[in-house]
Amino acid sequence: MATQSPFSILESVLQSFNLPLTPPAWAIEETHRRIVLLINHVLMQEPQAMERLARQKSRVVLMQWRDFTYRLLVTPAGLFDVAAPDAREDLRLVITQESALSIVQEFMQGGKPSVRIEGDVQLAAEVSWLIDHVQWDIEDDLARLLGDALAYAVVRAARTVAQAVQQFVGQRGHDSSGGSSA
Repeated sequence: MATQSPFSILESVLQSFNLPLTPPAWAIEETHRRIVLLINHVLMQEPQAMERLARQKSRVVLMQWRDFTYRLLVTPAGLFDVAAPDAREDLRLVITQESALSIVQEFMQGGKPSVRIEGDVQLAAEVSWLIDHVQWDIEDDLARLLGDALAYAVVRAARTVAQAVQQFVGQRGHDSSGGSSA
């Protein structure tokens, strides 16, 4: 008996509503600013990343998925800022997968979504290096707030849940790609 993945069920339910879920402009702008703060927080923990990015100062990276766009300006300090809406991008990264759930599944399986890259090759190489080499040490940040022992426990529990979800997603992908159990 074939069972349907909860991800595909959720996706079909969300698509059936077909509502324009566009948040107000102020909420989008504030969300962009908060994301930049988080990205910069992570970058500041990696001086080499900031050095590499500083070489690309004043360049604009546009990230796009469906109708969502996000423009980042590289600052002279090697960090990011929200770019002006009319700023001409030097690099465009377009996520080509349409389904948000398939993108999440890709991440959960340790992969990256399909991306179309257009623009400056050197800037693309630096962004790729950042993606591959800069990681957020969330346990260290949690330890500052909660203490070492509780931070360790929270991260360990989150890893256990993530591994269980990853195994489930991997199994679902295997089952739907032609694997069968007798």
